[in-house]
This record gives sequence, C-alpha cells and structure tokens, in this order.
Amino acid sequence: MTNVTVVGSQWGDEGKGKIVDWLSERAEIVVRFQGGHNAGHTLVIDGVTYKLSLLPSSVVRKGKIGVVGNGVVVDPWHLLKEIAAIREKGVDVGPHNLRVAENAALILPLHGEIDRLREEARGSAKIGTTGRGIGPAYEDKVARRAIRLCDLFDGPTLDAKLEELCRHHDALRKGMGFEKVDRVTLRKQLQELAPQLAPYADSVWPFLGDSSKAGKRILFEGAQGALLDVDHGTYPFVTSSNTVAAQAATGSGMGPHEVGYVLGITKAYTTRVGSGPFPTELTDSIGRHLGERGHEFGTVTGRARRCGWFDAVLVRQTVRTGGIRGIALTKLDVLDGLDEIKVCVAYDIGGKRYDRLPAAQHLQAQAAPIYETLPGWKESTQGARSWAELPAAAVKYIVRIEELIGARVALLSTSPERNDTILVEDPFAD
Repeated sequence: MTNVTVVGSQWGDEGKGKIVDWLSERAEIVVRFQGGHNAGHTLVIDGVTYKLSLLPSSVVRKGKIGVVGNGVVVDPWHLLKEIAAIREKGVDVGPHNLRVAENAALILPLHGEIDRLREEARGSAKIGTTGRGIGPAYEDKVARRAIRLCDLFDGPTLDAKLEELCRHHDALRKGMGFEKVDRVTLRKQLQELAPQLAPYADSVWPFLGDSSKAGKRILFEGAQGALLDVDHGTYPFVTSSNTVAAQAATGSGMGPHEVGYVLGITKAYTTRVGSGPFPTELTDSIGRHLGERGHEFGTVTGRARRCGWFDAVLVRQTVRTGGIRGIALTKLDVLDGLDEIKVCVAYDIGGKRYDRLPAAQHLQAQAAPIYETLPGWKESTQGARSWAELPAAAVKYIVRIEELIGARVALLSTSPERNDTILVEDPFAD
C-alpha cells in the first residue's frame, strides 16, 4: 500500500473535501501541508455538514489522526475556534487525534491588518486575497522573523522575536498611515493562548516518519489548487505557498518518496475566485447556469466564483508540474442538460497558437481559448455509481478529457454525497 497526496489541479474549489473524506476512511493519518485558514473544505457525512478551513478532514472521523504540518501558517485563534465549533457538533477533538507542528509559523492580527490594507490600496488591481493574513505571515516566515508555535512556550524568546517582528510591521504601518502595533496587548493575547495550544504542539516529522515505517497509510491534504501555486500558478494572482504535491514532503518533514500516489482533484468545468486571467470564463447565460447548478460560492469568503468551460491546457500543465498520476473528476452532473459542451484545447495569443499558458502576465491576459465542441447529454448523471449508469455522451466527454490532459480518471464524483463515487483506480493500492 502507498501514501496518497491530494491536490487541486485548477484554481481551487474543485471538491477536495469530499474526496479527502472518502479516502480518509482508508487512511490512518491525514496531513495538511500548506496554506492557512483561507481554504475551505465542505464535508457532508450522514446528513451533517462540516465546514473546515484549517483542520485536516480526518477530525470528523473516529480513530483517525490529523496533523497540521510545518508548511501551514496557523492562526491560533481560528484554530481554537474551529476546534470548538467541531466539538459543538459532537466530534471529539483533542491532542489524541490532532497534532500541530511546533515549528509552524503563526498568523497574528497584524498580518490580517496589513493584508487588508494592501489589498485596499491596490484598488482595481486587487489580487483577490481573502485578507486573512496568510501572505504576510509567509513573508515573515521567509524573512526569519516569524513567531512559531514553539516560541509561545518560552517568554524571553517570544519577547525578543515580538520586538523584531513589530519593529518591521511598525515601519510598514507608518507608511500606510496606520498606528503602531500594540505590543502589550499582543503579548498578553499570546500568553493567554499558550496553555490552550501547548497540548497540540508536537514535533510531527518523527511521528510521521515512524508511522510510515510502521506501515500506516498517510493521506496528504492540499489546499487551494496548482494554478494558485506561487511558482507555477498565474502569478501574481496566486496564493503565497507552493500548492503542488512536492510541497507535501517539505510541508510535513517527510522525504519526497513518501508523497506516494498524487491524485489531482479536477472539476468537470472551470471556476476561479478573485482576480487574474481566466481564458475560458463565461459571462453569459451558460456561465450563470454553471454557477447556479454548481452552487459556486466560496466556503470561506462566500464570494461568487467565476465559471467557464473546462480548460484542458491548464490541467495538462498542472498534471506535469504537479506530478499528478490520476484525477478525481467532480461535478460532472452540473453539465447535465446542455446541448453541447466545449473544451479548451489551445490558446490564440496574438495570432499564434499556444499549447501552454505562458508565464508572462501580459500574454496570459491576451489568451483566447481555442475550443473543441462535444455533444452534451440530456440524461442525469447525478448519483451514478458505475460507468453503466452514465450516458454515452458523458463517457465520451470523460475519455476525451483523459486524452487531452495526459492522465486517467481514477475517481469520478457524481454528487456531494460521499458514496456517489465511481472508483476506477484505487490510489492506496499502488
């Protein structure tokens, strides 16, 4: 058996929550390895809906251990709030089934403040950040001035690091006409948090290494999507971390060989939240139809998602940069009832055909989709649990997508319900 890494192959919101939950029944440990509480996963289990943004999806299942890896930036207030909310729904969450990397960098109130100030200052050039401080927290981590979880448990270390951090942020805030950081209040807040967080703090890399040696199945749970990767995404309209599967190793403290089978969650059409290029975006009645049928609103932000046809060029690109072996195709039922369905197979940029999306921002903005048109289907695919239950045109659509992106469909999701899933290739049975 192998470990499995789940990543988004588009701009996020592909339906990772359901797939991770479906796979977590067979995994013993689920690891978050990047991002922060800007990513939302919705799980529906026995009629109960759970909305998670920082906790690993395994927390709602008995006997599973969730790990928040060192690659995640952690808002400690949000972490405790999310734990409390899950407990209110009858879920047992504690140090016995949740571990947080002691070397994870923290998101503080000053990070959210500077994040929102910057986004407001950008005006029409907004990146589309959630304003939750993820980007500034990663900046401080890379600049070696971050407060890490382990720092909360040593007063002198915390005081010295807070002074350096606040000195930097004071200069930024002054330039934007904002008051200095209230050091006394922030120090008191962190002091109050320390005993609440201490039971969860752990050196997770040896725990994961020992678990893997013992034959435990580990599921690495990614946030956002590969097109939001800070290196391989549509820069600068990206998140502040690496979202591709390679980060599963770095963000958890395990070796690259432990990443295992890489499963790319892929929506049967394309959506995006916030600003940035979107070659196949539809602003007509079909785009509205996709948004309404797919309930395309952000779990965290509540913002309506932009919708468009499936972009095979971009998914083919993320299959290669992300090391994706198989995809889990979601929301096929949203396409039910359409007379025809289009798939982007290339771009026209200034009269030249491109089979990839160039890195240059001005070229990305000019990319016009070149479409291939496939017949739609009138029958319903919702709830199908075998290939035999799918319309012939739907099967043809799936096969064509496989050909265009260079990866096979390992799983097919036909509704938000976890059991409405067709298994083609078992990621854990490598």
